[in-house]
Amino acid sequence: MTHERLVIIGAGPAGLTAALYAARADMSPLVFAGLVAGGQLTLTTDVENYPGFPDGVTGPELMDRFGKQAERFGARLRESSVTKVDFSERPFKVEAGADRHTADSVIVAAGATARRLGAPGEERLTGKGVSTCATCDGFFFRDREVLVVGGGDAAMEEALFLTKFASKVVIAHRRDKFRASKIMSDRAMAHPKIDIRWNTVVKEIHGDDAVTGVTLEDTVTGELRRAATDGVFTAIGHTPATELFQGRLDLDGAGYIVKTGGARTSVEGVFVAGDVADHRYRQAVTAAGTGCMAAIDCERWLANQE
Repeated sequence: MTHERLVIIGAGPAGLTAALYAARADMSPLVFAGLVAGGQLTLTTDVENYPGFPDGVTGPELMDRFGKQAERFGARLRESSVTKVDFSERPFKVEAGADRHTADSVIVAAGATARRLGAPGEERLTGKGVSTCATCDGFFFRDREVLVVGGGDAAMEEALFLTKFASKVVIAHRRDKFRASKIMSDRAMAHPKIDIRWNTVVKEIHGDDAVTGVTLEDTVTGELRRAATDGVFTAIGHTPATELFQGRLDLDGAGYIVKTGGARTSVEGVFVAGDVADHRYRQAVTAAGTGCMAAIDCERWLANQE
């Protein structure tokens, strides 16, 4: 068992930014990246809204640059997943299989994953017309028709945002009324570019190199029909990667880690960054910003302890 000043759990924009700042503060952080470093951005083909890349950049390339920059200053990346944590006393304990460490401090940047439809074609066409983020990808669908799946406020927000670009937006919802707030539902239903398909689920997404259409099922009659579309945006919620932290950190009703001020959590010496504590913005740039905050809060806390 080895001892670390700082262990970072997660290597998306939040974790790697935290690693960069911590490494430059001479903290030599140990970063557990999971099986694939980069988080959700590794599933994104084109990133055009990250500052500093006027011609755009692919998600994997951006995350590769994040990692190399953090390593340049002394961060150590491990391509393994944390399997157990113990925050009940300091030093904390962090395990990744047989790899065991104690740590003076921990930054949790484990991220969140968008819930999937589970329809054939969805995984294969992710980044090729299937998206979970209208803010990220809406620009690519200018003057095209798109489908939004969901019935909550997030789905209404996605659909309304997409009307800025798409020629037509169809919302497919499995029930006969939305779960969204009345004001958001009314806005979506009143918008001239938005059509609603009630009692409808997506059974399959079609296309070779890009989305060309979907097979829809009527949940009342069971009738199947094929519809053309250029993009499918799923807005059925996100799942924060907090199973490991249940009973160890305070979580909100949706399972996200609760901040107690800045990047602090309910356990002194444990900090949080990125989508694992953010159910609102979920952008690479906001995740990176909170990674910076977590590293600074952590470095100052450690300095006070010492």
